[in-house]
Amino acid sequence: MTIESILGAIVIGAVIGVIGRLLLPGRQAIGLILTIVVGIVAALIGTAIAQVLGVATTDGIDWIELVMQVALAVVGVGLVAGLKRSRV
Repeated sequence: MTIESILGAIVIGAVIGVIGRLLLPGRQAIGLILTIVVGIVAALIGTAIAQVLGVATTDGIDWIELVMQVALAVVGVGLVAGLKRSRV
């Protein structure tokens, strides 16, 4: 694992997390760092699911994998925001 792959995962996770947060209606009381962490986890899980389904490596943009990652980020941001809200 190289520095470039780690930085790439952080950037992709940040983008996935922010997109997931923007698609979730309402206000989420979680910070940017937590959004990035949720996005990284969603991207990793989405990639694993896409590999199991055999849709992870296609020509061009992997739209199915991307949709899975964003959907998981929406769910993840919702869960984390709900957990933070219930603690307060």
